[in-house]
Amino acid sequence: MTGTQRELLMDERAVQRAIARMAHEIVERNQGVSNLSIIGIQRRGVQLSERIATEIERVEGVRPPVGTLDITLYRDDLTTIGPRPVLGETRLPEGGIDGRTLVIVDDVCYTGRTTRAALDELADFGRPDRIYLCVLIDRGGRELPIQPDIVGRTIAVRADQVVEVLVPEIDGRSGVELTTRGQGA
Repeated sequence: MTGTQRELLMDERAVQRAIARMAHEIVERNQGVSNLSIIGIQRRGVQLSERIATEIERVEGVRPPVGTLDITLYRDDLTTIGPRPVLGETRLPEGGIDGRTLVIVDDVCYTGRTTRAALDELADFGRPDRIYLCVLIDRGGRELPIQPDIVGRTIAVRADQVVEVLVPEIDGRSGVELTTRGQGA
């Protein structure tokens, strides 16, 4: 088999339903929206966190503060990225993180290393009361003992497959695709 195969796992409507479900679960776990902040991991976690905050606001009438986190300098493989890694913005939610309940939002949970880096970075900024991990896709394959608390969809993925979350702001459309790399003949 040669080439690359793509399979649509979630279309735009399925992604929106998952986001709505995750937003409701966040509110339930936090028993409301008080003291709640949401932080999206660069890149696609940022767009997902904005959608989750919008859904919470739609249902609860209050929008939780939203921030962004760029974990690039906290990665344990930084030396393999190259001499000039591209950095995104880290912007803490209004009011900071001390004593708050934080929801870290990422697109895909795989090895757990991105989450570990996010936790390390957040520790440099303060001490939240509680942190939840919310991901659109849990594909399994952990290398660290980190598990998401809130999941849009869990799928079994082989090592030769890649899960791609698509967001309109970056990709021009919303969805989740599974890419399988073919073997050369």
